[in-house]
Amino acid sequence: MPHDPPYLPAPGALLTDLYQLTMLQGYVERDMLDGAVFEFFARKPPACRNFYLAAGLEQVLDYLEQLHFTQGELDWLSGLGLFRPAFLDYLAGLRFSGEVQAMAEGTPFFADEPILRVVAPLPEAQLVESRLINLLHFQTLIASKAARLTLAASGRRLVDFGLRRAHGAEAGLLAARASYLAGFQASATVLAGAQFGIPLAGTMAHSFVQAHLDEAEAFEHFARSLPQSVLLLIDTYDTEAAARKVVELAPRLAAAGIRVQGVRLDSGDLGEHARRVRAILDRGGLGDATVFASGNLDEYEVRRLLAEGAPIDGFGVGTRLDTSSDAPYLDCVYKLQEYAGQPRRKRSEGKATWPGRKQVWRRYDDDGRCRGDSLMLEGETGEGQALIRPVMRDGRRLAPSPSLREVRAHALRQLDTLPAALRALEPAPPYPVAVSEALRDLAERADRLAGL
Repeated sequence: MPHDPPYLPAPGALLTDLYQLTMLQGYVERDMLDGAVFEFFARKPPACRNFYLAAGLEQVLDYLEQLHFTQGELDWLSGLGLFRPAFLDYLAGLRFSGEVQAMAEGTPFFADEPILRVVAPLPEAQLVESRLINLLHFQTLIASKAARLTLAASGRRLVDFGLRRAHGAEAGLLAARASYLAGFQASATVLAGAQFGIPLAGTMAHSFVQAHLDEAEAFEHFARSLPQSVLLLIDTYDTEAAARKVVELAPRLAAAGIRVQGVRLDSGDLGEHARRVRAILDRGGLGDATVFASGNLDEYEVRRLLAEGAPIDGFGVGTRLDTSSDAPYLDCVYKLQEYAGQPRRKRSEGKATWPGRKQVWRRYDDDGRCRGDSLMLEGETGEGQALIRPVMRDGRRLAPSPSLREVRAHALRQLDTLPAALRALEPAPPYPVAVSEALRDLAERADRLAGL
C-alpha cells in the first residue's frame, strides 16, 4: 500500500558508516568512478534455519530513489574537518543512478546465493552498503523466522504482537511487515496497518480487567465498547472461572446483538488451560467462540501445543519473533564482485566470495518441489527458473512494486515448493546448490588478476 508522506521519517544519507564516506573521498579524489558490481548474500545459515526468505527489497528501492544529501547534512560533515570542499560538492550532487537486479520478496534462498545486485559507479554502489544490509538483513531475518511459524501453525491464525519488545520503532514496524509477508494474518501494530495495509488485530490488556472492581463487569464493558470484535482476555485471575463468567455474560450480550467471538489465554500451561476453557465454552453454548493463545511463543512451542492436541485456534507471537531470539542475526554481506569490467573477489579464510554477476537457477521435480539450485554467471543458461530479475535502472523502478498482499501470496506459494525436510523445524541436510564451471573459472581469473 503506497504511503505519501511516510509515517516514519525516512532516514537521511548520514545513516551510514563513517568508512563509507572516507572511502568515497578516496575514490573521488583518484577518479575511481568506473562501474562497480556489488551483491548481497548470506553465508551458511544457523543450525536452526533450513532456508532464508528474502525480504526488504521494497524499502531498499525506496531508499535508493530518495538518496541525497541535504544542505544541513553537508554542513555537518564539513564541520567534522575530515572532508575537503571538492568532495562535499560531489556529495551535494550525488543521486543513485545505477541498476538493481533482485530476487522477488518472499522467495526462499540459500547460502551464497545473491538476492540483490547493485550495478553503479563505484562511489554510489559503495555508499549504500550499510543501509542496504541494514534493511535486507533485518526483514530477511524476521521473515525467515516467521515462515517457520507459518509452517508450524498449519493454518492457524497468527498475529504479530512484538512491537513493545522490538529494538526500536523502525524494527517493530518492519517486523510487522516481514511477518505478514511470511504468512501471518495480522499485526497488533497500528502503524503497520496505516503504512502497509496490514490487517490489525488486538484484544485487551490485563490492566483493563484490573481497572475494574469486577472481572465480569470488565468483560461486559469491553464488549459493549467494541461490539464488532469481542475477544476477551481471561487469565488475569482464575482462567477457568473467567471462562464461566464469559458463558454467563454471553446471553445478555447476544440479546443486544453482540457475539462473543473468542477468548485469549496468555499465561500458565496454555495447552491444559485451552482444553479446560474449550470444554467450558462448549458446554455453555459458545462452541463457535475461538481460543487464542499468546505468551512467549515461538515455532517450537506452537508445534508442541498442536501436536498435543491443544484446541487453540490462533496464536499471538511477540518477543521471540521480533527479536528472532534463537538466531538474532544472519551472517550476510554486500561484497564487491566486479570493478571496471574486471572480476573481484575476497579470499579471506572462511569468507571467500564468488566473483562476477551471478544468476540463481532453481530446478523443480514433477510435484513442483525444489530439488536443487545452480549458481551461475549472468548470461549462462541453466535448468529451471532464473530467480534474479531487473527491478531498477537509472535509479528508478522499472515497474510499480507489487502490493504487500501480492508479495505475501508469492511467499506462501514459494513455501509450498520447499521439500518436506526444509519445511520441518529440525535441521535438514544442506540444500544442493551447484556452482558452474564458468563461475569457478572466473574465480581463478580474479585470483590471477590479484596476483594470487
